[in-house]
Amino acid sequence: MKIRDGATHIKRADDATLSPDEFADRLRHEGAQRHHDRHPFHGRMYEGRLSREQLQHWLENRYYYQTRLPMKDALILAKSDDPEFRRRWIQRIREQDGTGNGDDGGIAMWLRLADATGLNADDVASCWNVLPGVREVCDAHLDFIRTSSLVEAVAASLTESFASDPMAADLQAWERHYGLPRKVLAYFERRVELARRDGEQALAFVVSEARTRRVQDRCVAALIHETEVLNGLLDAVSDAYLHEQPRRAAGGRS
Repeated sequence: MKIRDGATHIKRADDATLSPDEFADRLRHEGAQRHHDRHPFHGRMYEGRLSREQLQHWLENRYYYQTRLPMKDALILAKSDDPEFRRRWIQRIREQDGTGNGDDGGIAMWLRLADATGLNADDVASCWNVLPGVREVCDAHLDFIRTSSLVEAVAASLTESFASDPMAADLQAWERHYGLPRKVLAYFERRVELARRDGEQALAFVVSEARTRRVQDRCVAALIHETEVLNGLLDAVSDAYLHEQPRRAAGGRS
């Protein structure tokens, strides 16, 4: 599965550098329009139209993406020589990996969520059942982060800026339609606020550091790249496990 080059989606009216407010608005617009909550597969999940087995397939494949997040954040940390930036950003790794002092992180909580749907957590953690297409897009994302500048790599983490409302909708759907207990949703309830905080910090950094139109355009392309990763994951799951195989429209919009 090939991730489209985000730069091909950018429509440039001129080469003038955008003001901070214009640039932030552009990032928000692209991220909101291309966010994976618009994917038809997610629409089915919100509406309770997935079978338990289809939900399980999504969970075990999405788990692979979650395991890549601390790796991505470690790559971003290594790009910065600013101790203050690193102190802030390292919190993202702790949120996924936990602290080792009884504070489970997001990866452990994803396994509990999978267990609550009837999956075997050890099987999910092994990643044996992850689709090749999912591996491809997630690993390509790590390669993108590895070869990008710091500001582009941070821009490729901006989907957090648009995750709070969709995450809240996920929680409601999981509880209402699939009977998942509140105790396994506690981490995700906390993540609604943390995602908002992380997104605001990342957006402020990108807007501050992207000082030319060329760099601004590359940051928009990096954000689009990340939306392609998450939509590509859902494409792969849809193709493999939904009989009707509904897919998003061109450009990442449904």
